[in-house]
Amino acid sequence: MTDVAPRHVEEPLPQKDAVPAAAFGIRQQTQFGDIRRRFLRNKLAVAGLVMVAVVFLLALLAPLVSPYDPRHQDLLHTTQSPSGAHLFGTDELGRDQLSRVIYGSRIAIIVGLASIVLALLIGVIFGSIAGYRGGKADSVIMRTADAFFAFPLLIGAILIILVTGRGVLPVILAIAIFTWAVPARLLRSSILSVREAEYVEAARSLGASSWRIVTRHILPNSLAPVLVYGMVSVGTAIVAETALSFLGVGVSPDVPDWGNMIASGRAFFGYKDFLWVMPSLALVFTVLGFVFVGDGLRDALDPRLR
Repeated sequence: MTDVAPRHVEEPLPQKDAVPAAAFGIRQQTQFGDIRRRFLRNKLAVAGLVMVAVVFLLALLAPLVSPYDPRHQDLLHTTQSPSGAHLFGTDELGRDQLSRVIYGSRIAIIVGLASIVLALLIGVIFGSIAGYRGGKADSVIMRTADAFFAFPLLIGAILIILVTGRGVLPVILAIAIFTWAVPARLLRSSILSVREAEYVEAARSLGASSWRIVTRHILPNSLAPVLVYGMVSVGTAIVAETALSFLGVGVSPDVPDWGNMIASGRAFFGYKDFLWVMPSLALVFTVLGFVFVGDGLRDALDPRLR
């Protein structure tokens, strides 16, 4: 009998495709990471984010960065031009303009964010009902939204403030009441295109409740246009609040507010223009920041650009 040498059996090499990407040091890009990457590539969006961050920091650290008390009056140094002691000058009562502009950012941010968050909350609730339920609920909600569309924001806000009185809270409520219709209509349109998707039908066939279908499947895939609108509308709400204060129906006249400052500086138009130019520039800076961020967020969330 002859000995047969054992044959050498080569082990199969591992297939590259079967090895997870992480083993090769490749980081898989998540959807959020992809959105963030495209947002950060937009230079205007990044600039807007920096502008908004600056305004937020000034509003948050106002007591620390303001050189003077915004309510302190120095009647011996009224309407002084910008100088080393007062970078933005002083107003007709001798109050430091820079300090009042910094404290005015607090009112702008509070009113802008609170009113839009409240408007989005109302709009999401009614838009979800109209888009998912349809039928009579859809007709009633959309006809009500059309009525609010037809009513001018400033006129409606003035009517509410005249009834409730001046102050920060009435201004927030007034702006929210007359801006909820836009996010409601946007969300309704988005839900109408999503509610018949295959994954929604699958969840429905498995017996999922309407609440679970709306909150887990429909809303997460329908909120993108509403979020973009909300970011851009913060600037619109700040402009509306400034306009109401300028017209004398916003916050109290003694409150450091950009609208109050522009209204006070109107009397010095032509020879003491810094009194209204400085708060106006602060308003433009803030609104542009939110608009740039909103535009960048819209481009980052647009699936056609992925």
